[in-house]
Amino acid sequence: MTSKLALLGGPPTISAPGPHFSWPPMDDRTDLRVLAQLQRSISIYDRSGVIAELETALQDYFGVQHAVLTSSGTAALHSTYAAAGIGPGDEVIVPAYTFLATVTPLLHLGAIPVLADCDETGNLSVSDVAARITPKTTAIMATHMWGIPADLTALRALADEHNLLLLEDGSHAHGAAVAGQKVGSVGNIAAFSMNGPKPLSAGEGGFVLTDDDEVYYRLLLFGHYNKRCKTEIPPDHPLHRFAVTGLGLKFRIHPLAAAIALVQLLDLDDYLVGRAELAEVLGDELSDTEGISVPKLQGDVRSAWYGYPVIYAEEELDGLPIERFYEALHAEGLIEVDRPGSTCPLNLLPLFQDPRPLFPWHPNANQIRYEPGQFPVAERLHARTLKLPVWHRQQDISLARQYAAGFRKVVGLHHEL
Repeated sequence: MTSKLALLGGPPTISAPGPHFSWPPMDDRTDLRVLAQLQRSISIYDRSGVIAELETALQDYFGVQHAVLTSSGTAALHSTYAAAGIGPGDEVIVPAYTFLATVTPLLHLGAIPVLADCDETGNLSVSDVAARITPKTTAIMATHMWGIPADLTALRALADEHNLLLLEDGSHAHGAAVAGQKVGSVGNIAAFSMNGPKPLSAGEGGFVLTDDDEVYYRLLLFGHYNKRCKTEIPPDHPLHRFAVTGLGLKFRIHPLAAAIALVQLLDLDDYLVGRAELAEVLGDELSDTEGISVPKLQGDVRSAWYGYPVIYAEEELDGLPIERFYEALHAEGLIEVDRPGSTCPLNLLPLFQDPRPLFPWHPNANQIRYEPGQFPVAERLHARTLKLPVWHRQQDISLARQYAAGFRKVVGLHHEL
């Protein structure tokens, strides 16, 4: 290894200008579908047209009874908790390591988020969840970090043992599966985001999945009042009398976003096959690189590869700080390498250290007081994580290998830093 690092004046590994990754893939089919929808209708109040098409397609894809589209993944999560009947004083065990919207809707409902540490995959530690169950616990929320499924078998068994709801935030994990069963079909209710970079993208949007009719009716009442509720909640159901108003919230997806997602869903499995191939290339190229560890999947696990997280070990590279290593990677032209920011241990955020200034009305805000140092695995993983994009086309293999070569170059010349 003789080339000088680009950060110190040498030639970069990759000289091609960025971006090196963009999502979602768009083609003429998307253009035609969006244009046709634009000409047909840009506001749909009931379950008809492209809304019905996409919800039915999602039900078929995930093998569930009901799918409800929403305006965002955050709206899907808020709807999930509300439809589950979670309210003031209820405790919900949630990942300490996740995107904030996995948890913030609980604050709006007056509930108490109980953070739990993660395992080495970045997903919920089953043992830590078990240790945090109390008589006030009503549900467990599992995320699937970077598209890698959590241990749903163990979490489902734990939830059943304690008569708890198991909820899923599948926002990173569309199409991910364990032993052939898709993420989103194991929990009682599952929420997904479809914002820009997600494996299934609508630009902006989300959806909720469930097999429970009662949950379905409450999902409709929470964000789809009037026409949908009047036609889909049975007239003899006790909640039907609230159909016109619901809860007064509007969480409908835009029809143009639904049109984009419908085309994307047709190609999702092909995308995932391509991503799996590229992830395998990255793993093969980086697996023996000093200072770097790569994710390893069990044989029956399929990841959606929303991102490819590698864990940096500065102690293997003479104590080189990750900030300097990251700077050197970017200088090599690896501009898509990311240090996750908003997806982080929530105990590091002021909102979860003291929510009272923003939620003065919350009946139990004084119980939500987390501090740095409480979730050591999550904090260690977050501090050491570098995330790569996962490409999906055969022609991207050479670019993935260039990114791996950039990592190896910096590692090989780390002593110069």
